[in-house]
Amino acid sequence: MLAEVLATLAPRDGATLLDGTFGGGGYSAAILSAADCTLYAVDRDPDAIARGASLVARFPGRLHLVEGRFGDMLSLMADRGVAALDGVVLDLGVSSYQIDEADRGFSLRTDGPLDMRMEKSGPSAADLVNTLPERELADLLWELGEERHSRRIARKIVAARGDAPFETTLQLAEAIHMVMPRDPSGMDSATRSFQALRLRVNDELGEVERGLEAAVKLLAPGGRLVVVSFHSLEDRIVKRFMRDAAGRTPGASRFDPASLVHAQKPAEFRLLTNTALRPSTAETDTNPRARSARLRAIERLAA
Repeated sequence: MLAEVLATLAPRDGATLLDGTFGGGGYSAAILSAADCTLYAVDRDPDAIARGASLVARFPGRLHLVEGRFGDMLSLMADRGVAALDGVVLDLGVSSYQIDEADRGFSLRTDGPLDMRMEKSGPSAADLVNTLPERELADLLWELGEERHSRRIARKIVAARGDAPFETTLQLAEAIHMVMPRDPSGMDSATRSFQALRLRVNDELGEVERGLEAAVKLLAPGGRLVVVSFHSLEDRIVKRFMRDAAGRTPGASRFDPASLVHAQKPAEFRLLTNTALRPSTAETDTNPRARSARLRAIERLAA
């Protein structure tokens, strides 16, 4: 949704912006090409930062790569003397580079180590499937993968790891396929389980919440926050956060005295997207991974 992101973010000459999910640098390159602005590009994946060297050379003095988590953008920007931003964009989830590199362990289609760590540190997906108790594993698959057959899958994983620990992506996928019915949509029946493990390994939903809170604290008047999410758990968090920031929370009872105080508090933001923007048919035809994308945005009001 590059065109929609640019139109909503509306970069301008002289602005200071932040791309919180640098990835392959697609958004960053487009933003810097659209306006004579300064951009801080954050990514927790050291491989992404290394890939960005050529882009830094292409935009000397304007692109600054920052290795770290976007949830820590307050401290990351403070360390660089930046107190306010004119725009923040977050493209949530795993990048195409991470999916396509088998040795990162994100993909169902190619075999690789069962890893899924964006930062290449901390507990991996293999650690989770080989050590979590069956009930905790089932709860994880249900809560973060919205997997209806979570208990059946957890039971199979625990039984299988008793013979040999899980080490590769296809080893885990095959175990799940053995107890899962074929999905009528054509989606791989292990997809939800892989999603759940990835979200837990990287604490992605917690990172989304921290990133949203940090972004609105950094936005200058007129500054915009643009977020692209790819599944319902992320989008639910973003939708609720932006509606709250814009004062669109459900009204309290008129019989509740507290509602009088609440009603007097002016909103600091306005919604730029009353409903989520979706990718065009042309984009999904050429990039099937964009099918589930949802774009939401808010703008800080003038002081």
